[in-house]
Amino acid sequence: MMKKLTMFLCLACAWMCSLQAQEAKTYFKNMPDSLSPLLTSVNRADCIDFLESKMKAEVTNRFGGKSEMTELSPDYINVQMTPQSSWQMKLLAMNDTTKLICVVATACAPACDSDVHFYTTNWEELPASSYLALPVMKDFLSLPDTLLDYEVRDAGEKADMLLMKANLSAKDNTLTFTFTTPDYMDKETAEKLKPYLRRPVVYVWKEDKFVSAE
Repeated sequence: MMKKLTMFLCLACAWMCSLQAQEAKTYFKNMPDSLSPLLTSVNRADCIDFLESKMKAEVTNRFGGKSEMTELSPDYINVQMTPQSSWQMKLLAMNDTTKLICVVATACAPACDSDVHFYTTNWEELPASSYLALPVMKDFLSLPDTLLDYEVRDAGEKADMLLMKANLSAKDNTLTFTFTTPDYMDKETAEKLKPYLRRPVVYVWKEDKFVSAE
């Protein structure tokens, strides 16, 4: 009986260690094709093999274009999907045994805008609002109510669409949002808003969600 119990405990321990040892590359390889419209499973595996062999991790994607993995670490991946779009993935710890996958997909045309998604390690999508409260316009642009410069007020009214670029850090568990709405406006209008722009909004992952770094 004791031998069976010891064996069970050893197997359970090995299983738990295996779970904890899973790296970003494993989940990237196992990502469903439905979540990877550009890269096939072979593409994803090749990117990892190339980069680990210190080669340029460039592959021909499903649409015949070039995609390149530019960074790979145990908890982070960055892929330049096309010249105008990128994809980032970060493994985030919920507790000692549970991890979460955060994905940032960014497209630039020419102003950049990002979508942030959260998944279980089985690639089941989770409600993003449970882990992140997205910034709003006033977090980036602050025009005083007493402002009398009508040209600036007019410029503010032209900033009618919130665009922001998100970036997952490879070095720590931060997520930074940069205001990109001025990039789609004409240069003169964007210049009028410059004095009223705030710093990028930074979030830090703490236990089970992203919270403001301020």
